[in-house]
Order: sequence, then structure tokens, then C-alpha cells
Amino acid sequence: MLHAAAESLPHTGLAPSSDILGDYWPGIQIYYPPVKYAPALGLYEDLEQAALRFKKHAWGTPSHTLIFDLEDGCRQKEMSRELLRQELPLMPRRKEVQVAVRINPFRTEEYEKDLKMVRELSDYIDVVMLAKAGEAYGAPEIRDLSAVLVGLNHRITIQPIIEHPKSLKIAPELMQYGTVKHVVFGIHDFSKAMGIQITPRRWTEELAYFMNQVLFEARIAGKGVIGGVETLIGNSAMPETFVEPDDVRRWLDLHGDEESRVVYGHACEEAAMGMTGKQVIHPSHIHPCKVAYTPSPTDIKTKSAILKAAIEADALLGGAIKFNGEMLDPPMFGKALQTLLRAHALHALSDADTGFAMEVLKKLPAQVVRENWPYGVIL
Repeated sequence: MLHAAAESLPHTGLAPSSDILGDYWPGIQIYYPPVKYAPALGLYEDLEQAALRFKKHAWGTPSHTLIFDLEDGCRQKEMSRELLRQELPLMPRRKEVQVAVRINPFRTEEYEKDLKMVRELSDYIDVVMLAKAGEAYGAPEIRDLSAVLVGLNHRITIQPIIEHPKSLKIAPELMQYGTVKHVVFGIHDFSKAMGIQITPRRWTEELAYFMNQVLFEARIAGKGVIGGVETLIGNSAMPETFVEPDDVRRWLDLHGDEESRVVYGHACEEAAMGMTGKQVIHPSHIHPCKVAYTPSPTDIKTKSAILKAAIEADALLGGAIKFNGEMLDPPMFGKALQTLLRAHALHALSDADTGFAMEVLKKLPAQVVRENWPYGVIL
């Protein structure tokens, strides 16, 4: 994040710490059911079974965020809260994995119970996701929840879920609070509220108008947007060794099923629109969405070379260069820098490349940094 004093400096003077790069993004968020229904048995797990599954799958998740849903996707709410009280303090913390809890709508009976649990587990929770944000009481919902969370642990952030046109209408107000770094576009509840019949394969087109509204407001506010939940579940799982786009596409063509190709395509669309995360419901979705959202090693290498060429030609702040048969100018340099910063935000940038990105940032005026990367400290 950017140091407040940087505003008064013409082109340099940004803090040398990696804090200038901003917080890590939500990335690929998987919904993890605390207490799961077993269709084969026709009943729910007991606490012991849920705890064993928690240790087996939650501890080593390859996702960026674990979402423990206590709202719509949770039938056994009280047992789920009991499980989290029991297991969250025992789970090893990893820098690259955030813990999120999706709580019930503001001021409902279940909301109060969820908040009581959050107070007890505040040291083990990074994010509180508020379902149906702003629908009943407007932006004061975020204000009141922020006041509670800041008093518990200043690290905890809020991710309001925009699930109704009322919430979209007041999106700028929901985003005005410092505890809000990213918002979620809840496509299924939103489409239900609008009476729009979306389909698993074309929802990005069917909700494009509203998704663009969310992105527009978020970009002005300097906040991120977390994309939609896919409902398609296939039978193939992409190996985690595939990280280059060509390898990913080849695997999808040769081994992937239609569901995987659709999910990957949607994730690529969202990433291209600048979204900062995506929610998934099945482990097989994690890697395809991660590679769609995360710049590949080759892309990082190319964008670093562009920035180095711009610096050598003294064109970073004005001028143009020829690179691989293409004429590039400062807007293109800004996009190259965004690629490096995006990779860092998703835990995919090496220490050397992180250092280089910081050096580039220190060569830019504060206003230019703001234009390229609004996710850091407010100048």
C-alpha cells in the first residue's frame, strides 16, 4: 500500500515496503460446507464426521479463500457454528489462504448467533461476508457491522454480497467503508430478484449489464469485485501442473469435459474484466479458475520485459517504444504493470519480480499509481 506522504513527492518517495502493492486478493473462493448432507445415506454428518472431513480437506485446500457458509447453503446452522468453534483454532494458518464466514442477513435471529460466534473466533477469521447486504436497512448495515469487527480485530474485512437491485442501487454507499475491500456479485439471488432466467452456460451474457454496473461503481470506489458462482459440475479435474494458457487449453480439448470448459471460459471473461476473485462450489473448479485469474509465468516474463524496455528508453511517463513488432506507450506500460501487481495479489509473483514491481511503482507519480492500481492505501 502507498504511504500517505507519497502525495507530496513528484515521482518517487513511495514506501520501500511491499505494503505499497496492497493487500492480497480474495482470489478463488471455495464454499466449504461445515456440516455436509450425504445423499447416499440420506442424512447429515455428525460432529465427529464433519471434523474428520474438515481436517482432510479444509486444511490443505489449494483455493485462495475458504468460505464457511452459514446462510442459504447451510441447514444445520447450530452444529456448523459448533464445528467452527471447535476446528478453526486448530487449523494451521497459511498466508496464501484466507478464512471467510458467510453470515445471515443483518439483524435476523441467525445473524445475532453468527456474530456471537465471530466475536469468539475473531483471531481466526479474515473476512465476514454479509448475505443480502443492504436489502433491509441499507448502507448502515455495513456501518454497524464494521463497528463491531473493528473492535474485535482490525484485520477483518467485510465482503457485502449484492443479491438484489436495491443493493446494486446503493452500491457506492456499501463500498464507502474502509472495512470493505471487495464486494460479491450474487448472480443467482440477483437474477431471481430481477425475474431473469439465467442459464449455467450463458449467465455472463445474460447478466452482463448489471455486472458491468457493479464493476463500474467498484472501480470508482477502488474496490474489487468477486465473480459469480458456477453450478455446472463435471467429472474431470485438471492437474495443478498446467499453468500456461496453451497447456490449459490443450488439456481441456483432450481431457476436459464440457462443464470444465464452460467454467474456465467464464473465469477468463471475469479475469479480463478485472475481477479480483471468483466463488466456486466444487474442488475441480479451483485450478481452472486459478489459472484463468492468475497471470502465467510467460505472461509475467513478457510484461516485465516490456517495463524494462520502457525504463531503458525513458518512456515510462511519456513516449513510445517498439516491442516484438508492436508500438507501445504509457497506457500499455500501465497494463503491463497491472499484470505484475495482479500476480502479486494472487500469490503468484516471485520475490525478484515483486522487487521489480516496487521499483517501477517508485518511478511513477502518485496519481498515475492510483490510476493503475486503486487497491492500495489511499494517498
